[in-house]
Amino acid sequence: MKYLVGKKLAMAQVFAASGEVTPVTYVEVTPHSVLSIQTDSAGQPVVLVLSKDKTKANKPQSIAYPELKDGGTITQVPIKSGETPAVGDSWDASAFQVGDLVMAAGVSKGRGFQGVVKRHGFHGHPTTHGHKDQVRKSGSIGAGGVQRVFKGMRMAGRMGNDKVSVKNLVVMAVDVEKNLLAIKGALPGARGGQIILTPFGGNVWLN
Repeated sequence: MKYLVGKKLAMAQVFAASGEVTPVTYVEVTPHSVLSIQTDSAGQPVVLVLSKDKTKANKPQSIAYPELKDGGTITQVPIKSGETPAVGDSWDASAFQVGDLVMAAGVSKGRGFQGVVKRHGFHGHPTTHGHKDQVRKSGSIGAGGVQRVFKGMRMAGRMGNDKVSVKNLVVMAVDVEKNLLAIKGALPGARGGQIILTPFGGNVWLN
């Protein structure tokens, strides 16, 4: 079972032996361990994964889990078919190797309330006669005979702050001593945000 909870640090570049430059995002992953095996509200088996970082736990969590007295984060992970985790199992950055394909999940940056031009990429209205103060507005949303707005209508509203998953990302470098992984490309969220890494596919050949 490979499952790493990390913190997004920053973007950088990795140079291959051929001189090719690859943009990467560095993720700090602290060592993990299986705290307990439980079932969720739907009756599905899950494991509670403890990552030893500097996050301070609240008092109820510290009482329920003495392992959190020195800090840490607990994440609930669903158990996939074929996996047999046991309490005490642990893993760190060495769980992934260079070339592994991973899926990264995080919370995207919150943009607040935005209009249709920024939120959905609308072109806006032409800046001709009769369009004063109307350039970036959405315009008509269709006939009003149904007396309601259909679900999924692209309109102004809250943008960002959603869970985003990016698949087929390649691990470009692994530093076990510093608990760092270099993931090819950009990852969702802001610096310091939580990133969840899980295996996706196999391994790709890198120069």
